[in-house]
Amino acid sequence: MTKKQYIFTGVGVVVGLIAGYAYYHFVGCASGTCAITSKPINSTLYGGLMGGLLFNMFVTSPKKKENNE
Repeated sequence: MTKKQYIFTGVGVVVGLIAGYAYYHFVGCASGTCAITSKPINSTLYGGLMGGLLFNMFVTSPKKKENNE
């Protein structure tokens, strides 16, 4: 992966972290029995993982040069 691809995936992780915490804060789980949304750390880390995976889907791989000999 190139530096640009790492940065794009990193931005996705940061966006996911923010979205995960926002989901915990605004929606959350009142009873505490939800696996992901019962604690802020779980929700934040899960959001970061999903954001990184989502943004990584849109990263294009560099094209290989062909040797025409």
